[in-house]
Amino acid sequence: MDRAELSITLHRTGDEVVLRLAGEIDMLTATQLSTVVNEVLADPPPRIVLDLGGVTFCDSQGLGTLVVLSRKTSHAQSLLVLTRVGDFLLRVLDITGLRSALMIRNGAPTD
Repeated sequence: MDRAELSITLHRTGDEVVLRLAGEIDMLTATQLSTVVNEVLADPPPRIVLDLGGVTFCDSQGLGTLVVLSRKTSHAQSLLVLTRVGDFLLRVLDITGLRSALMIRNGAPTD
């Protein structure tokens, strides 16, 4: 069992739910992420923040899941925000043209 898992920690603060992700978002763990977000959307907060600071890998399935969840969240009159998005993930989002489909709220750029 040396495969990286995805761990998701949930924090509710005022009008937002923060999901702290650590590990890999791929075809094996994307469903887990969807399930957690769908549970949160059962009683949607104004904002769902995905903290991707601990994410080490994200494949095309993971990216697709993020886009689907973003749309689903807006249908629920909520907002999906990605934060602490790693450089590698930003590059992939740029290359795939998906960056514009997602709301990314990173801190000050560290170039």
